[in-house]
Amino acid sequence: MPISGWIILLVALGMIVGSLFLLRDSAHSHRLSDDTLEKIRKRQAELEAREPKDEDWT
Repeated sequence: MPISGWIILLVALGMIVGSLFLLRDSAHSHRLSDDTLEKIRKRQAELEAREPKDEDWT
């Protein structure tokens, strides 16, 4: 393989690895506010209250 092929291959691999590291580092930066978490909990409780209680439906 010519030198230009190796360079293109290394650049592509570097871009892939770099984007994976960027994704990993930004995964925990999206924190929800307390108000949003409370709304989510209330909505979840409403949905669970509406669902029929089928505990033995195996």
